[in-house]
Amino acid sequence: MKSSWMLVAAALFALMSVLVKHSSATFSPAELVFYRSAFGLLAIWGVIAVRHRRLLAPLATPHLKAHFWRGLSGFSALVLFFYALARLPLATAVTLNYTAPLFLAALSAWWLHERHGRGLNGAVLLGFVGIVLLLQPQVQGQAWLPALAGLTSGMLAAVAYVNVKQLGRLGESEWRVVFYFTLLSTVGGAAWMAVAGFHLPQAGDWPWLIGIGVTATVAQLALTRAYHRGRTLTVGSLAYTTVGFSALYGVLLFGERLPLLAWIGMALVAAAGVWAVRASTPTRSDSL
Repeated sequence: MKSSWMLVAAALFALMSVLVKHSSATFSPAELVFYRSAFGLLAIWGVIAVRHRRLLAPLATPHLKAHFWRGLSGFSALVLFFYALARLPLATAVTLNYTAPLFLAALSAWWLHERHGRGLNGAVLLGFVGIVLLLQPQVQGQAWLPALAGLTSGMLAAVAYVNVKQLGRLGESEWRVVFYFTLLSTVGGAAWMAVAGFHLPQAGDWPWLIGIGVTATVAQLALTRAYHRGRTLTVGSLAYTTVGFSALYGVLLFGERLPLLAWIGMALVAAAGVWAVRASTPTRSDSL
């Protein structure tokens, strides 16, 4: 089943989160975004250079401003997500980041004026009920700031997805969108490190940092293949298995134990996300 590539992507995205959480004991979120992006940038640039037999020409674009806004929103979302990963249970941080489809459903209707299938309002409402249940234990435990960061990362990720849609309407290729996002994230992370300071990686740190870049890049490739070859609705629904993988990794690797209310909230957010993916499919009149 071609859509099953999304399961590979989900497992790898969850594994990347594990590596980020482990490395956050030494490195700041901006540093981790830098290493994640830098290794990915080298890989993407290498593929482009080999495929087109040119280093720079295929990267020229008349839409630098649009790429900047997509990159800025994506970079900010990553920094906030990595911050949440460092301070929240793994599954909680990932679930909050995966509220992006709920925000995307609302933004695409308001910003892009897209018409959606029935049930979208119900999906969004269910999702935010799940968020309240998920956040309640965190707020009571005085972890409201990282919880808010995780939720904001989901909102900014939705903004980034809207920007990607706009770039697609402008005729920009997928690999060019990914390249400029990775480039801006690398530059943004480096600039942050230059101002705030950085930790020089030791020999034992490199496998973790390289692993973050490798898992993120391979996961992105698997996700792209899933969307290219599989059914969009199936792939979008399978994306939420990342939450399940993260919960499993959290229990097995970090010994995390969440209260029942948090598990119910996670399940509601995941169910709402799948519902939103299906309800966000444009109506037939929009596709004509």
